[in-house]
Amino acid sequence: MLPDPIIVEHEGSLVVRDDLLPGGTKRRAMHVLIDDTHDEYVYASPVYGAAQIALAYTCRDYNKRATILCAQRQTWHPLTKQAADLEAKIIEVPMGFLSNVQSKAKAYCSAVASRKLMPFGLDDPEFIAALANVARQMPVTPTEVWSITSSGVLSRALQQAWPEARFFGVQVGATPNAGRCETVYLAPEKFDKDAKIRPPFPSNLNYDSKAWRFVKQYASSGALFWNVM
Repeated sequence: MLPDPIIVEHEGSLVVRDDLLPGGTKRRAMHVLIDDTHDEYVYASPVYGAAQIALAYTCRDYNKRATILCAQRQTWHPLTKQAADLEAKIIEVPMGFLSNVQSKAKAYCSAVASRKLMPFGLDDPEFIAALANVARQMPVTPTEVWSITSSGVLSRALQQAWPEARFFGVQVGATPNAGRCETVYLAPEKFDKDAKIRPPFPSNLNYDSKAWRFVKQYASSGALFWNVM
């Protein structure tokens, strides 16, 4: 049983501090994608992504094998090293454009029936519903919600949980499926660059941190920001 999300006020905004949960937000719902049929769970990950850590923790929790495919680098990204430290198998892909990494992951899974390819961004209805249920049980009913919209999965889950709230997102990569976000702002930093304006709490510098400048500038007092990791 994972601990409930912790909410802390920072500079006038309520922040869900899932940086305090090893593995971050995605770990809270990933168990619904684990089944009795598969022994190995495979994910094609950007080296900066939190899902590789969430998968490593979840597989360890359920006595399964995690395998991460990512772009080959001279030195592993700290998140990739952390996944390896959690006993995830790391497969580096030369010419590691994400489309190539995804193709290699698909081929790796098709070779063995007991391997399961996890959807990119964990964009799965069951995962989204499980994450929405986590938010729904929290002791808050926010009227304004902010998050990174990389794939848009988190925002769409929170939209299910709090249908009356207004939603805003910050895009850090390709155009997301952000559901009914009123506005999706574009982070000025390139995807592989750290956030220039950082929040006053630990946060993924390639993802969630890039939203903070927009929260500070545009969010209403008391708005909720979800920090994934």
